[in-house]
Amino acid sequence: MFYKDERLALFIDGSNLYAAGKALGFDIDYKLLRQEFMRRGKLLRAFYYTALLENDDYSPIRPLVDWLHYNGYSMVTKAAKEYTDSMGRRKVKGNMDIELAVDAMELAPRLDHAVLFSGDGDFRPLVESLQRQGVRVSIVSTIRSQPPMIADELRRQADNFIELDELRDVIGRPPREPRVERSEVVENAHS
Repeated sequence: MFYKDERLALFIDGSNLYAAGKALGFDIDYKLLRQEFMRRGKLLRAFYYTALLENDDYSPIRPLVDWLHYNGYSMVTKAAKEYTDSMGRRKVKGNMDIELAVDAMELAPRLDHAVLFSGDGDFRPLVESLQRQGVRVSIVSTIRSQPPMIADELRRQADNFIELDELRDVIGRPPREPRVERSEVVENAHS
């Protein structure tokens, strides 16, 4: 599926890849992920797309974003929009599809192979356009979760489908256990 001399780029839909890994019961080790694809070809860029809450004092994704930024990833972020839905629930909206599509289209003339880490069917026209420009496209997602995380039309359009679960041994690490607060440990010791 990969050729050593081909120029490739990774386009990672952060929230989609995170959800797919979670559904399969493992966390992605992004250092190993980048190393794996450097081994498979000439990696030009590894893009990571995510929306961030602007006014959050501490965003749980901030340490990951900072680490990726310092470790060879091209970070593409934007402020997420917060709103209240009709049921009064607080919701966050932060779609990065356009940013990912623009970057892929701009880089296409210098690419042989694009690897898209997403199962979002909205990317089907992008994949088709990249293919018309002579770029092979692999999709990394999963059909092993319930429900499957990849849209059927995206999987059919891609040149290759890579099952994320089959990369588990190469790019995965077990999910971290939730941290137990010291006060909980003390309470449990006294019960």
